[in-house]
Amino acid sequence: MSLISLGINHKTAPVSVREKAAFAEHELAQAMADLQLWLNQKFLDKLTKPAEVAILSTCNRVEFYLKAAGCDSVALVKEVGVWLQQHNQLEQSLEPYLYQHLELDAVTHIMRVASGLDSMVLGEPQILGQLKAVYQKAKRANTLGADLERLFQKAFSAAKKVRHDTEIGTNPVSVAFAAVNLAKHIFADFSKLTVLFVGAGETIELAARHLQHHQVGQMIMANRTLANAQKLAEEFSGKSIGLEAIPHYFSEADMVISSTGSMLPIIGKGMVEEALKKRGRKSIFMVDLAVPRDIEASVAELDDVYLYTVDDLEGVIQDNMQARQEAAEQAEEIIRPFVDSYWLWLESQKKHDTVRDLQKKYQQIALHELQRAKSQMQNNQSAEEALDELTHRLLKKFMHQPLVWLRHDAEEQGLSSLDNDELLRQIFNLDEEN
Repeated sequence: MSLISLGINHKTAPVSVREKAAFAEHELAQAMADLQLWLNQKFLDKLTKPAEVAILSTCNRVEFYLKAAGCDSVALVKEVGVWLQQHNQLEQSLEPYLYQHLELDAVTHIMRVASGLDSMVLGEPQILGQLKAVYQKAKRANTLGADLERLFQKAFSAAKKVRHDTEIGTNPVSVAFAAVNLAKHIFADFSKLTVLFVGAGETIELAARHLQHHQVGQMIMANRTLANAQKLAEEFSGKSIGLEAIPHYFSEADMVISSTGSMLPIIGKGMVEEALKKRGRKSIFMVDLAVPRDIEASVAELDDVYLYTVDDLEGVIQDNMQARQEAAEQAEEIIRPFVDSYWLWLESQKKHDTVRDLQKKYQQIALHELQRAKSQMQNNQSAEEALDELTHRLLKKFMHQPLVWLRHDAEEQGLSSLDNDELLRQIFNLDEEN
C-alpha cells in the first residue's frame, strides 16, 4: 500500500540540522510538485497511480506525507532521502536523524501531529493551522489524490474533536509563552523594557500578546513587508519598521524575539556588538524562535547577551506541561476511532481498485479480440468461423492467468490443494445449480 510519514523533528535532530532540511514557505508548493514528479519518474513501472505528496515544514519539524500505491516502502523512503539531499543541497545525508511511520502507523502519526500530541509544546494549537496551510498548498500544487485528501480531512476532524472534548489547550503553553516565561526570570519589571519583534507571523503575535499582558513598556515591530509590521504595531500600540532599519533601532531593545521564514540569518554578531557599545554594555535578552535561525549562533559568544533558541526552551516548556498530560491521554482515545475509520475506508478503496483493474484488463482483452474478429470477417472469413474463434480465444485468455496461478503460484505460497479447489469453486460459483 505504501502510505508513509517520514521526517525529522525536535526529538530526533537539533536546530542546526533541522534548519538545513527546512523549506521556505514560498517554495513549499513547488517543492511538493518537484518531489511528486521525482517519485513518478523513479517508480514509473511500479506505481498503479500517481504518487501523492505533502510536506510540512515548521520550526520543530520537517515531515513528508506520501502515498505511492505499488511501491516498496524501503525504496520509497530511500528516494525521498536522496531527493531531499539534492533539493536542499545538503553535504551529507540526514538519514541518522530521520524517523518513519508506515501504513496504519502513518495514519496515527498525522492525526497525533494535527492534535498537537507530537509537538514540543503538548497540545499547542498552531500546528493544526500549519497543517491546514500545507493541505491548501498541496491542493493548489495538485500533489494530493483521494487518499491523502481524505487523510487530511480525517486528521482535521480528529483535532477539532480533541480541542472540543478535552482541556488540552486551556493552559497557555506555547513556544511564545515559554519565551516570555523565561524572560520573567531575567527581568523583574517589564514596564520599562523595549522589545524588538522580528517577523509578523502567528508566533510573534502570540509573544506580543503575552508581553502586552505583562504591560511591557514599548514594542517595535520589524518585518520585511512593512504593511504587516504596521498592522501588528497598530494592534499593540507599537512602532513599525522594515528589516533594513533594524540596526538603527537595535540598541534600544532590551529584549529581541525573532521568528521569520528567512533562509539566512537577519541579525549578525557585528550588529549586536555595535548595539552593546551604544547601550554601555547593558544586557540584551534574545530569543530566536525561527528555523532556520534568524540570529547567528556566534552571537551567543558575546558577553552581556542571553541568547536562546527553540531547543533551549524545551526545559521551560516541560515545567508547564503537567496539566495537559491527562488531557493528552483522553486525546489518544479520541483519535483512535478516526484512525480506524480512515483505515477501513482505505482498505475498501484497495478492493475497489482491484475490481476496477480486473474489469479494465478483461475489457481490453475483449476489445482486442472483437477487433480481430471484425478484421477476419472483412477478409472474407465467415461470421460463424470468426465467432467460433472469438469465443475460443476469449475463453482461453480469460482462464489462462487464473489457471496458471492455481497450478503453480498458489502452491508456492503454501496453499493446499483443498484450499485451491474451495477458492476456485467460490470465485466462479461452480456449485450453483443451472
